[in-house]
Amino acid sequence: MEVILKQDVKNLGYKDDVVNVRPGFGRNFLIPKGMAITADVTAKKIHAENVKQRAHKEIKIKAEAEKNAAKLSGMIVKVGAKTGDNGKIFGSITSVQLTDAIKKLGFEIDRRNITIENEDTVKTIGTYKAKVRLHKEVVAAFDFEVISE
Repeated sequence: MEVILKQDVKNLGYKDDVVNVRPGFGRNFLIPKGMAITADVTAKKIHAENVKQRAHKEIKIKAEAEKNAAKLSGMIVKVGAKTGDNGKIFGSITSVQLTDAIKKLGFEIDRRNITIENEDTVKTIGTYKAKVRLHKEVVAAFDFEVISE
């Protein structure tokens, strides 16, 4: 079954992609949740026109994302956490804390677009790596440092 995605779906595709999915997944999950529409002839024509009109805007959005990626790649984001005597964090650092720290630097990023490398090991003070997807074709890698509050 062919569907046109109305929003980004993890491990499936990005907004406005035409993808093949199993009929049950499309009918029972994607379409009722408003994530996709069936890709019939009329919908494909409308989709093609919309993509054509949006192409110019996409170039500007991608250029802005690349500029932000270049800025973010050179930064070390500092994240504060409560720690014990031996430098161990109470809990762990998640994408929510990283999003808040990045917002303080002036970047507006959705927490779902941040991926922490070796997320299970961020339990002590130190420097770690993370990636953020700013655009479907632009991914920026940056370092973040966990410091004691």
